[in-house]
Amino acid sequence: MTSEPLLDLRVRRMTWEAEGVLSVELAHPDGKPLPGWAPGAHLDIHVGGQIRQYSLCGDPRDPVVYRVGVLNEPASRGGSRHVHTKLRPGQHVTVSGPRNHFALEDAPSYLFVAGGIGITPVLAMAREAARRGAEWRMVYGGRTRRSMAFTDELNALGGDVTVVPQDELGHIDLAAALAGLSGDTLVYCCGPEPLLAAVEAVCPADRLRVERFAAPVVERGGDDAAFEVECRTSGHTLSVGAGTSILQAAEAAGLTVNSSCQEGICGSCETRVLEGTPDHRDFLLSEAEHAANASMMICVSRCASGRRLVLDL
Repeated sequence: MTSEPLLDLRVRRMTWEAEGVLSVELAHPDGKPLPGWAPGAHLDIHVGGQIRQYSLCGDPRDPVVYRVGVLNEPASRGGSRHVHTKLRPGQHVTVSGPRNHFALEDAPSYLFVAGGIGITPVLAMAREAARRGAEWRMVYGGRTRRSMAFTDELNALGGDVTVVPQDELGHIDLAAALAGLSGDTLVYCCGPEPLLAAVEAVCPADRLRVERFAAPVVERGGDDAAFEVECRTSGHTLSVGAGTSILQAAEAAGLTVNSSCQEGICGSCETRVLEGTPDHRDFLLSEAEHAANASMMICVSRCASGRRLVLDL
């Protein structure tokens, strides 16, 4: 696996979309077309000495502009704070992607559930559903009305949008939102972990698609014993210790690999599995993708059996 190409983009415009939420428009300095994307995709943006993932919330039909929404989170690791306090129109940023592990599948109807800044990928999905002529509903929760971004754009799409400010109405009534869900409706959910966990508890897994901003805390009983990884492409053989990830072992051996979140949620380190059985520990691939064992997230996943994997590294 080799590093993705990096793009040097210019900040074209920054707009306050809600209290604490800035949208940032990025364009090529020469106005050239940007790599295409589809709803659910995100960019890896290099900000403040870090790499952070931000969902694209613009229109895929616009070939020259990427738009992301950034919530100012003082308790975060610094990416959003840099955007809000340091980034300004005219400055340049480095990005890679777009990458999509939250794609909008074809369906006759959709229910979108968004919480807070989780509206960003869901906004693009609702726009695409409306464009396709599909039936769709949205339930959108936030702390206050002032903190909820893009409500005007959502209402302009003509769908059934229910806005639930917590200070006025409490939490989203998921039982009501999911009541009468037809068998061909897909549910897409993005937001804070408590919302995702609540939706996962009541929605049939085969109809639910989620995207996480952070890995949930999970007590694992898996085997963390050492194992060996043959890197078929580079010719290296890695010894991965009990307290070491495949990603760390690869970087220590001088291999160049994509990585960002190191929590199994962004997909940047996804690597093809050529032989062996992974112990999947990511929060991105579906159950079917885990069972297929075609790829793995090497920042968190390990070897399930045989003590040896062969990867496309």
